[in-house]
Amino acid sequence: MASDDFRQRFDRAFAPLQGAIEAGRIPGGVLGLATRDGQRLTRAIGLAQRVPGERPMREDSWFDLASLTKVIFTTPRILALAEAGAIDLDAPLTTALPDLRQYDADAWERQVTFRQCLGHQTPFPAVAPIYTYGRDPDLLRTFVLQREWRRLDEPVYSDINFILLGLAMERLSGKTIRAMDAGPGFAFFAEPERSAATEDCTWRHRVLSGEVHDDNCSALQGAGHAGLFGTAGSVLDFAQGLLDGSGASASAVALMRKPLSARRTHGWEHAYAGWSGGDGCSAGTIGHTGFTGTGLWIDFDAGHAWTLLTNRIHPTRHFDSGIVDLRRQVGDLLNGAEP
Repeated sequence: MASDDFRQRFDRAFAPLQGAIEAGRIPGGVLGLATRDGQRLTRAIGLAQRVPGERPMREDSWFDLASLTKVIFTTPRILALAEAGAIDLDAPLTTALPDLRQYDADAWERQVTFRQCLGHQTPFPAVAPIYTYGRDPDLLRTFVLQREWRRLDEPVYSDINFILLGLAMERLSGKTIRAMDAGPGFAFFAEPERSAATEDCTWRHRVLSGEVHDDNCSALQGAGHAGLFGTAGSVLDFAQGLLDGSGASASAVALMRKPLSARRTHGWEHAYAGWSGGDGCSAGTIGHTGFTGTGLWIDFDAGHAWTLLTNRIHPTRHFDSGIVDLRRQVGDLLNGAEP
């Protein structure tokens, strides 16, 4: 049973989401808060779909989690492979993908390690329109492996890191990502009528609901950087598993929390001034966001986690939804800031 203080903090944090929806900036959303000792609240508001017809948002609506795939699906599996001795985090990706840039033995891409990809400490570009090179997923995988990637001067957060980690997982398991177990409460597709709609896609010529929004993941038919679907409940279940130790080994959780740079850990972001989780959380907080309007934050010191799931890109991404400020407001209010 939730305590009065728990409910009051939740109510305060829900108000900015309600305001964003009433102002027409976001169609709908679900906020969820859970504690290490089992308290939990979730609440839905607004619309799961606005066009071509309206559907209400529900607490159990399925969301395209976008880049939360990186931390909920890919990161735990890469860390488990390392713990099992199947990979060495400090070894180059070529130990699993020997054909990476195979025609140039001195290519810089062949020196990139698993740990560098997890922490976004590589010079890959942030994103590339892989989907524009065709729709054959096997040829696109080959393209990713053989392309001479533009090398940046400084590391940036890059989808390419996790696309490559996903390819390594596929090679080691002998399965495509979509043939893998998505995890309890998660999937790679969802029923359209039970899902929060995303964009009216310009190249697929339909409003997307229950199918992945990310263009590259769609063309690759599964990838390590995006493509996971889940509900607020399944996201909170995952977070509670990290909080109470039931969902991952202690060593894996320690790496998820261990800083690799001023902002990054293994897979996650850690708290820093101005980040998406707000300034009220403890230094022991990790979090991540997704392009579709999703986010998850876990405060290990305070013993709680929260998720804010929205369909802020429905029906278009080309609109200022105010999601950056909304995430920070919600986080601050959940962590005790005055409204």
